[in-house]
Amino acid sequence: MKHLLAQIMKFGVVGVIATVIDFGVMIFLTEVFGINPVASATVSFTVSVIFNYLASMRYVFSHREGMSRQREFVIFIVLSVIGLVINDALMWVGTEMTPVDYRIVKVLATAVVMVWNFVSRKIFLDGGTQSS
Repeated sequence: MKHLLAQIMKFGVVGVIATVIDFGVMIFLTEVFGINPVASATVSFTVSVIFNYLASMRYVFSHREGMSRQREFVIFIVLSVIGLVINDALMWVGTEMTPVDYRIVKVLATAVVMVWNFVSRKIFLDGGTQSS
């Protein structure tokens, strides 16, 4: 239980940084370049996934014995693409079907995807030992 709590805390720190990257890129693309919020959220999500992979697999989750780094990366990307679909679906519903500001919709989408990311990565990627 102690390891799980420490892991959740590390996941939270990585997640906060990834969220700052995600929101910063999304708002920049939307406000400065006038890109549609769903499109800018897709780009920003992708940029944050790159950071998230590097940080999560280094600081949060330990390498699963017997799994190649290539397989690990492919699984991470597949799980992230599912997260992107969840993110974009919530962004589309929230911005096209409600009068809610895209930034508020993004907060909700981020919370939902955060739960998906932790649970799915814990199940499919974590080796179960203390990471450094």
